[in-house]
Amino acid sequence: MPTSRLEAFSDGVLAIIITVMVLELKVPDQPTLHSLIHTTGSGLLTYLLSFVYVGIYWNNHHHMFQLVRSIHGGVLWANLALLFCLSLFPFTTGWVDETRYQQTPVVVYGINLLAAGVAYYVLQTVVIRQQGPQSPLRHAIGADFKGKASPVLYLAGIFSALLNRGSERVGVWVAVACFVVVAIMWIVPDRRIERVIREDGPPG
Repeated sequence: MPTSRLEAFSDGVLAIIITVMVLELKVPDQPTLHSLIHTTGSGLLTYLLSFVYVGIYWNNHHHMFQLVRSIHGGVLWANLALLFCLSLFPFTTGWVDETRYQQTPVVVYGINLLAAGVAYYVLQTVVIRQQGPQSPLRHAIGADFKGKASPVLYLAGIFSALLNRGSERVGVWVAVACFVVVAIMWIVPDRRIERVIREDGPPG
């Protein structure tokens, strides 16, 4: 079957995820900058990080399916697994904000990021297997350094938060730093797929 319905459905789900996340932001009680920072400050930062992650997944998902002509049931289920993990972002983002970056919510947020990364890898793998030995997607991603480094950084962040002791929460901030590093790493334009399309043309 063609990919158009899968892409349209995925785009709609991701748009809803972003909408739900922004609705979780608290409106300041007073019309002052101090009230904005006190009431919404940390929420804005957490929302920004999660928004960037959703944007990265939307971008990569769009580019991936430029190299896919048709799909089967395995791809549909793998795509649904990815959307399930991403649909948890509003919950985990809101929990981190509500608790002001306490240990357990940050760990759960990291697990959510890791699960989404694994789900995307599974989707990518299923597509490559469907395409066969001459998979254009396999050719495009190459060694996939960023794809391999990301789960390592997620795990480093999760364990840093788990090992946190006392009230200083150093481990929690190390975890958040790891998550931010992954986002920065992926937000840098990745033109591997565009290069393959430019050189070989789209499949089919």
